[in-house]
Amino acid sequence: MQSLVVGLGRAGAGLHLPVLAKVRACVPHLFDDSLIVACDPRVDLAERPGLLVLPTIGEAAAALEPATTVAHICTPPAERFHVMAELADLGFRKLIVEKPLAADNDDLARIIRLRRKHSMHIEVVEPWLTSTLTGRLGELIRHGRFGALKTISIVQNKPRFRRSLKSPDHPTAFDVELPHGIALALRLVGAARVTHASGFDLAIGDVVVPRMGGARVGLRHNLGARTEISSDLTSPVRERRITVDFENGVAVGHFAVSDDDDHSQLTLSANGLRTHEVIRDDSMTEWMTQAYHKFHAGVEHTKGFTFAAEVVQLLSVAKNICAEPVVPRNRVTADHTPSHVG
Repeated sequence: MQSLVVGLGRAGAGLHLPVLAKVRACVPHLFDDSLIVACDPRVDLAERPGLLVLPTIGEAAAALEPATTVAHICTPPAERFHVMAELADLGFRKLIVEKPLAADNDDLARIIRLRRKHSMHIEVVEPWLTSTLTGRLGELIRHGRFGALKTISIVQNKPRFRRSLKSPDHPTAFDVELPHGIALALRLVGAARVTHASGFDLAIGDVVVPRMGGARVGLRHNLGARTEISSDLTSPVRERRITVDFENGVAVGHFAVSDDDDHSQLTLSANGLRTHEVIRDDSMTEWMTQAYHKFHAGVEHTKGFTFAAEVVQLLSVAKNICAEPVVPRNRVTADHTPSHVG
């Protein structure tokens, strides 16, 4: 198989290209000897060994065999449908799409129709689902070692000022980290509905970026448990933490906060005893390896696409609940009157 990466921003150049190089080295039988092709007219990427950068999708298609190429869609959420439609018209049928699959339910409906019309095989990036830490937490929940599950809290914080100020590549904070959190909650506990949601603007001095400061979503799962997911994109520290409360114990997991490391951590506390473990957990490489194996086998597991669509639907409900831009609770206007928080 061949590979095409569309979009050379943080996800494309900073994540997909290096991970793809690792996958090609680990499972070379899945790939031919051709260069990885990438395109983005807005980015002047420095030359890299084994990479051919072209300005347009059309030129990239001419350098590839679309039927046997896996196209990685790493463009902003609002642009993905149009990129996918162009690729479909050029004969590409195997797609890896960055999360979230769509910006809203309307985009999702268009993507569903496009997929059906062209019999496309679409895999949506979700490395937390192949994480060893996620597997360990799932076992704790299923086996009842600490009793019944009560609540889950997922925190995804990081400072994201420069990217949010530079370009509107994500419409809201709900589209940045929360897709991971919602997918994780659904994988661990099953189907859910949104019970509440809130968000706030990113504000630096007199500059305000609506709805990009952070977001929070509450879920109630069909099995009865509740999950609270929050993301602060103005936080001074980075963390991706999950706390699982059981009747007789607590599990706290920390996912790797960036591609700089590939280890997660798990702390278990029960009956006055505490254990801590560091886990080798290169989840993105594992996820992409599994995706290419599926493409090579020619069999799409449709439940994966359905799962990604469910994440978009829950995100859309949450965004609609707090559609009006708000500002942080501690932001003060010029006359020192506290600003309203929705």
